[in-house]
Amino acid sequence: MAKKKVKKGSKVTEALKPLNGLSDIRRFFYKNETPIYFISATNFNLLGADEWVRNFKFICYIECFDGLHPNVFSPDEIPHDEFQSIEDINNYMLEHKQVVDYIQKRAKGKNKGKALFLMFDEQTEKLAKKIGLDVAFPSAKLRNDLDNKVITNRVANKAGVPCVPNILTKISSYKMLEKKASHLGHDWVVQTPYGDSGHTTFFIKTEADYDKHAEEIEAEKEVKVMKRINCMGSAIEACVTRHGTIVAPLMTELVGFRELTPYKGGWCGNEIYADCFTKSIRDKARKYTRQFGDQLLKEGYKGYFELDFLIDTDTNDLYLGELNPRVTGASSITNHAVFALADIPLFMFHILEYMDIDYKINVNQINRRWARPENIDSWGQMVIKHTADTIKQVTRAPKSGIWRMQKDGSIEYDRMDTHRRAVEGENEAFFLRIMKEGEYVYEGADLGILVMRGRMMTDNFNLTEKSKKWLAAIQNKFESVEPKNLARIENQVAEIGGFKMM
Repeated sequence: MAKKKVKKGSKVTEALKPLNGLSDIRRFFYKNETPIYFISATNFNLLGADEWVRNFKFICYIECFDGLHPNVFSPDEIPHDEFQSIEDINNYMLEHKQVVDYIQKRAKGKNKGKALFLMFDEQTEKLAKKIGLDVAFPSAKLRNDLDNKVITNRVANKAGVPCVPNILTKISSYKMLEKKASHLGHDWVVQTPYGDSGHTTFFIKTEADYDKHAEEIEAEKEVKVMKRINCMGSAIEACVTRHGTIVAPLMTELVGFRELTPYKGGWCGNEIYADCFTKSIRDKARKYTRQFGDQLLKEGYKGYFELDFLIDTDTNDLYLGELNPRVTGASSITNHAVFALADIPLFMFHILEYMDIDYKINVNQINRRWARPENIDSWGQMVIKHTADTIKQVTRAPKSGIWRMQKDGSIEYDRMDTHRRAVEGENEAFFLRIMKEGEYVYEGADLGILVMRGRMMTDNFNLTEKSKKWLAAIQNKFESVEPKNLARIENQVAEIGGFKMM
């Protein structure tokens, strides 16, 4: 890219040359003048981003830090329609006068800034454009298309990434399922095109199993029917750049633990550690992720994405589970690991793709460095939901920050901090509170996220005793009562938490 003259006030300066390597990129973001916002229900997914990128702010519906986080802006609650999704929350905030005023106040002349979202739709894009924000993601239409589990399967086929033996088809009855999927055995996993955290993944072995979910399955033009395998879940995040796909290390997934989630097969956390699975599995996952990312670029997608892989415990085969074309609940783990901090966090490559500047990086070198075990430290996180089929009003909730465990297994709040890098030892953990005093909890509602050093699961993929102690201790810090007007409250509980928060 040739130099070009740019007017700045009455002076003439030269535009930046292409950024040459990671040191230039770090300096660029350290001096960044463009306002950048992560707008979502919470700031969980990109915790710590503000420490790497100047002028980075979080605009959040839920105030997790009681006003103590220096870079979180949470507007006052105003009347609104009942939220059905994260997209609804974001659209509400983009029309909120306090948010609009905040963005206008921080504008750099005509440059209102760039916006990042966990979830957004075409209405979000229109509202962002209306107030002058550029959405730093591929279009909502493209993201929505790729998020379709059926389309994901087809992209994987083009990329040469194996999927669990499956068929993509319309299902109108149990007999039709038996006829079309008999070659996959008689124990199936059926997924509708859209869904998360186990909400629309159905395990079907009998007609009675089918009948429980028949309405949801038959409503779809096409579903994915997979052979049921004995498997372990894993996750890996990556970023599609103009120079190729950068791949982070493979993580385990905490799935379906009844102590954490009411959803069978529901995601409820991750671990990252150097010898996660076997080297062969790690190498395959990285290879397949890079192939998939390179195919995404051909599909018109660039930026952050995550893949879930399924490891067949009977054969040791690795299969693609699903695609999340976005930052995810695992992103804070990825972006604070040693490999990321030694270079730059993965999310910065994403932002760079949407900044008006050229840059040069060696993707092969980065991928080789990020794959080395000595560059990976050990962390885990649990996403804690209300698992009982009850509705209660919270009367006490633990603060966000660093908690310390005593010798007797009790925990005490130690100090305020904004993310898990502040955790100093095995007897400390970082807790991000989602549910606060006065709000209503119900089955599936998010209470908070607990992050700590070391493993959360055994080699047999059960929760460690340490994890169980921490989980019980933080749950005991929540207190609640049955609401007085239960019938009225039952119609309101889906306001927050009945959809994907992470």
